[in-house]
Amino acid sequence: MGKKGIKIVTIGGGSSYTPEFVEGLIKRHKELPVRELWLVDIEKGKEKLEIVGNLARRMVKKAGLPITIYTTFDRKEALKDADFVTTQMRVGLLEARIKDERIPLKHGMIGQETNGAGGLFKALRTIPVLLEIAEQMHELCPNAWLINFTNPAGIVTEAVMKYSQHKKIIGVCNVPINTKMTIATLLDVPPDQLTITFAGLNHMSYGLDVHVNGESRLNDVIDLVTDPDHEVTMKNIIPLPWEKAFMKALGCIPSPYHRYYYKTNEILQKELEEFKQGKTRAEVVKQLEDELFELYKDPDLDIKPPQLEKRGGAYYSDAACNLISSIYNDKGDVQTLNTRNEGAITNLPNDTVVEVNCVVTKQGPIPLAIGELPYSINGLIQQIKSFELVAIEAAVTGSYEQALLALCINPLITSDVKAKDILDEMLEAHKTDLPQFQ
Repeated sequence: MGKKGIKIVTIGGGSSYTPEFVEGLIKRHKELPVRELWLVDIEKGKEKLEIVGNLARRMVKKAGLPITIYTTFDRKEALKDADFVTTQMRVGLLEARIKDERIPLKHGMIGQETNGAGGLFKALRTIPVLLEIAEQMHELCPNAWLINFTNPAGIVTEAVMKYSQHKKIIGVCNVPINTKMTIATLLDVPPDQLTITFAGLNHMSYGLDVHVNGESRLNDVIDLVTDPDHEVTMKNIIPLPWEKAFMKALGCIPSPYHRYYYKTNEILQKELEEFKQGKTRAEVVKQLEDELFELYKDPDLDIKPPQLEKRGGAYYSDAACNLISSIYNDKGDVQTLNTRNEGAITNLPNDTVVEVNCVVTKQGPIPLAIGELPYSINGLIQQIKSFELVAIEAAVTGSYEQALLALCINPLITSDVKAKDILDEMLEAHKTDLPQFQ
């Protein structure tokens, strides 16, 4: 990171989320002097990349900052001497997500982007591409941090840590920061006075305790989040209220994604209704995306439009930019990240990736010790971790048997026979993006 400023590369630069990231960099320019932002995409995403690139240039111009925005399909050209690389890709584009949601539902199983069969297939398509990017980084920018937003973020981060020479990778998700902002609003306290002890896995971390100025407010939060008037969820998850007695017994705050595991039947029924009407979440997102890109095209638009919030990625740029700034400035602040366990959660192996609170330094994240997970949540976390590990093996080796085993381990897949049917149909549907299985 020379005196000339920072070079950031965003792979998947044509994403509808990019303007939020650009806004975050503009807001922090005094502490994070970005000189170049390279937006990289694939030829198929050419139109979106041009639209987003032009909007980013207008935003930077309006802010009067010396940031040069580059758009390119040449990943190697972009990566050379980068300081930070962010990844926010969707291999197979939104059409692939539609298949991930529709095919399992056809077989009577939950169809979701990062959980169950859909999550497995997103991992199978994404891991080989991320490993290729990591190897290119090892060659072209060995000191750069890879900040991965691509879902399923925990599995992807662990695959790169295990199978790439490039070890400087951190997984980031907007669920913890989203949860924190929501709870701060419910408690009517400034977010900087609130600390939530997160522990678990990506899209499966729990808030074990909630402190305001050092005092535990966990019981108050459980009362608030089980009040149907104060529902805590995300734009992409059906807002079913939690059962109060269950939450009090659980004694911690589940992630919005836990609804898929604690309310499997209710969510499945709602998804099947939407499926019959041809309105899966992926199709809703596709429509939102089309509307957003129409807005982005407007030559007079030079801010992030408020409609982006509907997309489900609120606080995404804060999570990304806070992390980059904390590494660059060696801040030593606490953020919730996906990183190597290194003994933070004693029930899980040291070399697996967990989602926990970390102190962020120039050397990267240092996970804070949690100790043992309560046995009330440990069982589900162990089951999902075993699913993740087998999924990574399947993605790296192209093993049909490992992919089938991963599906059968996952609690959202309730039959080995149906698992095989789903696997066969999805392998066929996604074959152009799954070369390792051919």
